[in-house]
Amino acid sequence: MKEFYADLHIHIGRTSSGRAVKITGSKTLTLARILETASARKGLDIIGIIDCHSPEVIEEMVKMIERGELQELKEGGLQFQETTLIPGSEIEIYDQHCHGPIHVLAYFPTLELMKQFSDWMSQHMKNIHLSSQRIYCDGQTLQQKVHELEGIFIPAHVFTPFKSLYGKGVCRSLTEVFDPQLIDGIELGLSSDTNMVSHIKELQAYTFVSNSDAHSLGKLAREYQKLRLAEANFAELKMALHDQHGRAVIANYGLNPLLGKYHQTVCAKCSKQLSKEATICTQCGSTQIIKGVATRIQELSEDFPNKRNRPPYIHQVPLDFIPGVGPKMMERLIEACGTEMNILHRVTVDQLEQIVPHKLAQLIDLARTGQLAIEVGGGGIYGKIQVD
Repeated sequence: MKEFYADLHIHIGRTSSGRAVKITGSKTLTLARILETASARKGLDIIGIIDCHSPEVIEEMVKMIERGELQELKEGGLQFQETTLIPGSEIEIYDQHCHGPIHVLAYFPTLELMKQFSDWMSQHMKNIHLSSQRIYCDGQTLQQKVHELEGIFIPAHVFTPFKSLYGKGVCRSLTEVFDPQLIDGIELGLSSDTNMVSHIKELQAYTFVSNSDAHSLGKLAREYQKLRLAEANFAELKMALHDQHGRAVIANYGLNPLLGKYHQTVCAKCSKQLSKEATICTQCGSTQIIKGVATRIQELSEDFPNKRNRPPYIHQVPLDFIPGVGPKMMERLIEACGTEMNILHRVTVDQLEQIVPHKLAQLIDLARTGQLAIEVGGGGIYGKIQVD
């Protein structure tokens, strides 16, 4: 068995022709640049690109296969240099019980199965070319189709106030929307971690994943996981999500939840941070309150004996969050260390001090283990690193 780093939630901003896929995504976030960045710069072993249902993206992948730039793997996935691409799709459900919108992730082992899924979805949505579009069928019908096509099904960023399973407070149980037997994992999202959700009983059956939800190249791998696999492919990933045959998620790496932009309850009008019980803003009087992830998780938690032994969740601050790591400094680090995964996991403090000033080397080391002081985020505004 070997260890692999994986980020399974990466958007495509534009196709090679310039057509929008994720409208809020960067124009530089193309399939080719994602693959190059993930492999050569970030050092990710596995990536999930979740806009692969878009017909132009499928056509780009076909052309890359024809040119020999992508190779389809026997056990699922497509190889690009040192990185395996798992083709996926993010879909929006608007359930009649919980209303929604609720975002979910689906992944498939082959490009052919991805194309079949895209063709099926095009009959149930208005614009198959765009990311995260609403599908006009219920959640369980979608799950069954993903299962039929040998896919992986994961509810996305399940606690964020918008577009998530638990976020708006209408759903108290995933069984109101989904078949629990057809869920392969749970994506926690940027404002939560394993410890925070340890007392939500119905989630104990599932493996937790932590992903970047990247809308720009720089955000790749701001959250990710370490996997124990025999090889980097779809079949091994699926086994890891179900803790089968020694395959497993062995560590989650992510932002301290305090840095997440929806962690704290805030006023939607003036962004003042409020207590969890607040129904009216104490600063401007508005009743438009955005309930924080921490509050929502408390509402869902129960007192029960939690016996599941989870892998560690390591509060790692992304390099570009660290004061002093601007574009020029990042280039110096990449040139010396090769990839961001090397900087975050393999380079010693002594080696860092040969590349950057002593104080910055110490900050990077503290960031790797989540020991930097933090100003809490909320209401769509990220928290900040505090440096004396």
